Amino acid sequence: MESRRGPLKSAVPSNVVSPVRRCSRTACGRPAVATLTYVYADSTAVLGPLATYAEPHCYDLCAEHSERLTAPRGWEVVRLAVDSGPTRPSSDDLEALANAVREAARPQERAAGGAGGRGAEPMEVARRGHLRVLRSPEP
Repeated sequence: MESRRGPLKSAVPSNVVSPVRRCSRTACGRPAVATLTYVYADSTAVLGPLATYAEPHCYDLCAEHSERLTAPRGWEVVRLAVDSGPTRPSSDDLEALANAVREAARPQERAAGGAGGRGAEPMEVARRGHLRVLRSPEP
């Protein structure tokens, strides 16, 4: 759209926006490597690997700020290992996934090893949060 003054220009140049997540600390433009989350109920600050998605109540921190992190008095800081390895799945990960899919596709009778009804493990039929509904094995 054109006005008398000429074409409208964006207030923010497009090259300012970057797909790389940056440190949440004021005036720090370094790339984020860790995510900080506060657990207020437990008075704990948890610093772990960079979260998959930017969350509104989490803070992304660069390497320098994550190393210098301190918590308020009376709070505990839990530092989870930041994985600096490759982000692509290894062949071991892919093989474990394939084995899990094969095991899940196996019929229930063969997976139990022909143990019959007695001594078989209860089967999970539903889940809600951390609670599970188990079906008793038939005798």
